[in-house]
Amino acid sequence: MLRSCNLLLIFYTIVICFTAGNIEAQSSQLPKDEVDALKEIATELGKKDWDFKQNPCDGNSNWSTPKRKDMPLYNNTLVCNCTSPDGLCHVQSIFLKGQDLAGVLPSSLAKLPYLKKIDFNRNYLSGTIPPEWASTKLEFMVVSANRLSGPIPEYIGNMTSLTVMSLETNLFNGSLPVEVGKLVNLQNLVLSANNFTGEWPVELNNLTKLIELRMSSNSFVGKLPNFESWKNLQMLEIEGSGFEGPIPPSVSNLTSLTELRISDLKGGASEFPPLRNMTGMTKLVLRSCNIVGMIPDFVADMSELRFLDLSFNKLEGGIANIESLTNLEATYLTANAFVGPIPEWLKSRDTRYVIDLSYNKFDESSEPSTCRDNLNLFRSFNGGNFIEQGKCLSMNPCSEDQYSLHINCGGGRVTIGNTTFEADEDPAGAAKFVYWKGNWGSSSTGHFWDRVISLNDYKADNISAITGDEAQLYMTAHLSPLSLTYFARCLANGSYTLTLHFAEIVFRDNRSFQSLGRRIFDVYIQDELKLKDFDIERVAGGVDKALKEKFNVTVKDKTLDVRFQYAGKGTTSIPSRGKYGPLVSAISLEANFKPPPTQENSSNRKKKILIVVGAVMFSLALILMILFVAWRKRRNRNLMEQELRGLDLQTGIFTFRQIKAATSNFDAANKLGEGGFGSVYKGTLADGTIIAVKQLSSKSRQGNREFVNEIGMMSGLRHPNLVRLYGCCVERNQLLLVYEYMENNCLSHVLFGPEECPPKLDWPTRQKICVGIAKGLFYLHEESPLKIVHRDIKGTNVLLDKDLNAKISDFGLAKLHDEEKTHITTRVAGTIGYMAPEYALWGYLTHKADLYSFGVVVLELVAGKNNMKYNPDENYVCLLDWALVLQRKGKFLELVDPRLGSNYNKKEALRMIKVALLCTNPSPALRPNMSTVVKMLEGRLDVNESNIDSNAYDDEFNFQGLRDKYDEMQVNSSENQSLFRSVDTKGTERSSSTFTSTSTSEF
Repeated sequence: MLRSCNLLLIFYTIVICFTAGNIEAQSSQLPKDEVDALKEIATELGKKDWDFKQNPCDGNSNWSTPKRKDMPLYNNTLVCNCTSPDGLCHVQSIFLKGQDLAGVLPSSLAKLPYLKKIDFNRNYLSGTIPPEWASTKLEFMVVSANRLSGPIPEYIGNMTSLTVMSLETNLFNGSLPVEVGKLVNLQNLVLSANNFTGEWPVELNNLTKLIELRMSSNSFVGKLPNFESWKNLQMLEIEGSGFEGPIPPSVSNLTSLTELRISDLKGGASEFPPLRNMTGMTKLVLRSCNIVGMIPDFVADMSELRFLDLSFNKLEGGIANIESLTNLEATYLTANAFVGPIPEWLKSRDTRYVIDLSYNKFDESSEPSTCRDNLNLFRSFNGGNFIEQGKCLSMNPCSEDQYSLHINCGGGRVTIGNTTFEADEDPAGAAKFVYWKGNWGSSSTGHFWDRVISLNDYKADNISAITGDEAQLYMTAHLSPLSLTYFARCLANGSYTLTLHFAEIVFRDNRSFQSLGRRIFDVYIQDELKLKDFDIERVAGGVDKALKEKFNVTVKDKTLDVRFQYAGKGTTSIPSRGKYGPLVSAISLEANFKPPPTQENSSNRKKKILIVVGAVMFSLALILMILFVAWRKRRNRNLMEQELRGLDLQTGIFTFRQIKAATSNFDAANKLGEGGFGSVYKGTLADGTIIAVKQLSSKSRQGNREFVNEIGMMSGLRHPNLVRLYGCCVERNQLLLVYEYMENNCLSHVLFGPEECPPKLDWPTRQKICVGIAKGLFYLHEESPLKIVHRDIKGTNVLLDKDLNAKISDFGLAKLHDEEKTHITTRVAGTIGYMAPEYALWGYLTHKADLYSFGVVVLELVAGKNNMKYNPDENYVCLLDWALVLQRKGKFLELVDPRLGSNYNKKEALRMIKVALLCTNPSPALRPNMSTVVKMLEGRLDVNESNIDSNAYDDEFNFQGLRDKYDEMQVNSSENQSLFRSVDTKGTERSSSTFTSTSTSEF
């Protein structure tokens, strides 16, 4: 009996489990009518990859494709709700994004009664919103970035359950129907980048639950809407929408706003809108709104503000009242009428924060002492010729008139026929003033909204092919989210032909959402609007087609200014969010008149120099005849004078009386340091300029050679990361060099000096110094007219200005490098611990030798330790040795200076260490070029770790072996000291570190 009961119990258990399994399997299934509806939807959309043999609701990869990093815009997800009372599953959401579906909006959506959300963003759908959708219970409807067209149908007012509706980037036109005002549950309404016209319906004031409203890039007419009833708004965007100003007083009711962006209003002048109570604002854009007056004091109360754009208005007065906005990451006050001094707090703000003051009327006397990458002061000062004002351009005075200019925007140096287009590879930026190009430069302004930006966003690279003789010009282009100006200077006055080269190389020409972009911008020449609402693709007749726009221009003050400006029109989300703004591929300028003969083409200054040189040479001949009797005694000094006077200097000539007065007769109190070449003194010129004077010792013949070499090298160099040579003095027995003064001494002094020695280097400053050194070397190796190998990069030859910007100094050992030669074989000169092995052992010199030295300096920056003085125990020879061991152990971050604690960016630290080890590879062929290093340090290029190998230092290149080789050379000279190295810091580097030895030939 008991056994029968047990069998019966087992039977009932099996039946129950089987029944439960059937119920579970059935409950995960869609009803047949919804499956049939999905089949119809697939047909209407043109979606062919849904597999109806699989269950749409069981989470398989066909119906719910996992997200991929290589396709961030792609989404293929169907979501079911399997908890309904009827025990069945029902389609709740459909997300089909970035799939280039080329059908129409499916009317069969109405056959899915439980559907709440659809997202068909970034496809190629056409048609309009089907009338069947009016009966749905949709709450979330996104159909942006498609080809939908026609007026918004009136029956949309029946979709009252909608909380989110995005119609952005389509071809909808006509007036907005008043029925939209019935969608009283809407929280997010996005209408941007369509062709809407007419006035804004007052019925839309019923949308009292709105949190986000975007209506940019349309053709509305009339006044801006009344904001009275939208008190819940947190984000309001009205850019290039066609509305007339002023901004209504009702904007003051929007106290919940965190982001307000209004631009390009029509109409007359208006006062600053009343935003007094919006203390939670983080992003404020009031651009091209015809606002007059001063910045009101209540702006200073917006303590959460991170982005402020008041550009292209008519604001005046000073800007001191925004000093308290310490969270500002980007400030754009471009193209106003601000006057007075530039506040000190603004000039000293951290370099991570960008500030654009271009096109204003500030006092030139308040200009910062140095030109900074994060502070744009192009045409910022009151006066006549705006372009030529300011210290940044005055460092490169015009030597002679120019009659042509050719720039390959965003690309390298290119020769087309007999015309050479200059390279323009300097990365643009949010507030970037490129002033060091000589007779031309650029100014870039603006922030790409709604994306995490990088320097790569300001440049476009062609991904297809353009045919023709000038195809190379259209492989790259410069972009700007707001304003991009190219200027030419040193031009002869007269008539010119200006050619602007364009090609749309970002959008595509295929049946894809990537073909739906519209790039619209304005072009100004000499501040006069020449092209309004310019669309490259429309005018050229397609993408990837070269387009030239020619203009006759008149140069009156030796300058030309071309500005490309975004006015809020066009798409901002194709091919991805934040892609928009002016684009230009190349610029050409040719005189319409014949330049005068060469002998008439020289400036008065050059004529004077020729006269002076002739007089000097005649005087020198007389002096040599007079001193012939005593030539044995004074031979070295006369040879030096011959060398110096034979140089074609591009620097100033100082009298000994000037130098003597500036240094208080070389007062010991003004002495900054001393090296093998002699002494360095601090001085002040009559105009208040602080200088450093390098005085050559008469005892050092090696110093004489280095002195002559340094004048020859530096006289033609101009770069913000190179110490500037003001001039020299060769009077009497004195041989003097005059440099700009560096307030913070040298890098070694700050890194390795006494603890009480200010300033301390935090991590952002170390990163800035590292990038600055790299940019200076990039200029020497690849951009300067003379391709130069420095040969002695080390901490004492990297000087720091008032703002701790790095500047490379001491060119006494530098060598010119012929680009046609693979290397130079030369006598070895440099500093032990910083010299590349191939150069130290065999005299084999290329620019890769500087890469090795740079890598060592980067390790010192990260570790805060001297390469030649750091050896934790007897097993380590130097800092680089220790770094390679840590690399092998995978403990990179143990290298970071312990004084930083945890206050550093781990990602940046790892990047810097890896770049340093890549640069110190014993094989020069495996070291990168300096341009590559800059890109890696700025995060624009990944570090190639395959070339970082600690095993590369085999028996031939091990550090102790290198030390023995150095000893064999019988070095007998001592280390050169830095230009401005303090007397207190002598001995911060090894005393036996600089040497020279003879190799097979002399360059």
